[in-house]
Amino acid sequence: MTDKQLSALKNRVAVTAAWIIALVYFFPLFWMVLTSFKTEAQAIALPPLVFFEPTLDNYFLIQERSGYAAYAWNSVVVSVGGTALSMLIAIPSAYAMAFNPGRWTKDILMWMLSTKMLPAVGVLMPIYIISLRSGFYDTKILLVIIYALINLPIIMLILFNYFREIPKEILEASRMDGTSTYNEITQIVMPLAWGGIASTALLSIVLCWNEAFWSIVLTTTDAATLTALVASYSNPEGLFWAKVSAVSTLACAPIVVFGWLCQKQLVQGLTFGAVK
Repeated sequence: MTDKQLSALKNRVAVTAAWIIALVYFFPLFWMVLTSFKTEAQAIALPPLVFFEPTLDNYFLIQERSGYAAYAWNSVVVSVGGTALSMLIAIPSAYAMAFNPGRWTKDILMWMLSTKMLPAVGVLMPIYIISLRSGFYDTKILLVIIYALINLPIIMLILFNYFREIPKEILEASRMDGTSTYNEITQIVMPLAWGGIASTALLSIVLCWNEAFWSIVLTTTDAATLTALVASYSNPEGLFWAKVSAVSTLACAPIVVFGWLCQKQLVQGLTFGAVK
C-alpha cells in the first residue's frame, strides 16, 4: 500500500469514527425529542416505538399547567445576570494577574480552581439559612450571585490564559503614553481579547442555564428556572417520560439556538492565540 493510499485510508477511518461518535452523542437528544411527541403509553412501550402518530398534547399541557414562559424568563435573567456579574469581577482580576503577576499568582488561581471540587451539598445549609434570614430566598438576585460565584474560578482561569497571549509591548507602549488602567482594560485588552471574552461568556451562560442543584433547593415558584421545571415532573406518582421529554426539549432548545447563533464567536475564542 502506497503512502497516498494509506493516508486516504486513515482519513476515511477518521471520518467514520467522527460520524460514529457524533451519532452516539446525538442519539439521546434525538430520542428525547422523539419521545416528547408520544403519549405516555407510547413512551414506555416495549419494544420502543420509532414510528407512531405524533401529538403536541405534552407541549400544550406544560404551558397550561406550568407556565413555561415564566420559567424560561427566569432562566434568561439568572444566566445573563450571573454571567455579567462574574465577567465584571473576572476581567479586571484576570488582567491584574496576567500583566502584574506576583509570587503567588498561579497558586491563587489553582486554589480558586480547587474550590470547584467542593461538593455543592457541603455548603448547602449555610447558604440556605443565610438566604432565608436575609430574605433573598426564592429570588433571582440570589441565583445571580450564586451562579456568578460558582462559575467565577473557571472564568478567571480561562480569561487569565487569554490575556497572557496579548503582547505586553502593546501595554507598555500605552503606559508610556499615560493611559489609565481603566482605559487600558476597556480600550486595549478587551478589544484584543474579544473573541476569548465572548467565548468565555457563552460558556458561562451555558453553565448557568444548565445549573440545576441550586435552582431546585433555593427556589420554589417566583425564581424557579427551567431546570427546576424539569425536576418538578418527577414525583412520587412516577416519572412521566413523555412530559419530561417535552419539558426537557423546551429547556434545551433556547440554549442550543443561542449557541448556534454565537458559533462564530465561540470558534474565534477557542482558537485565540493558536496562531502567532
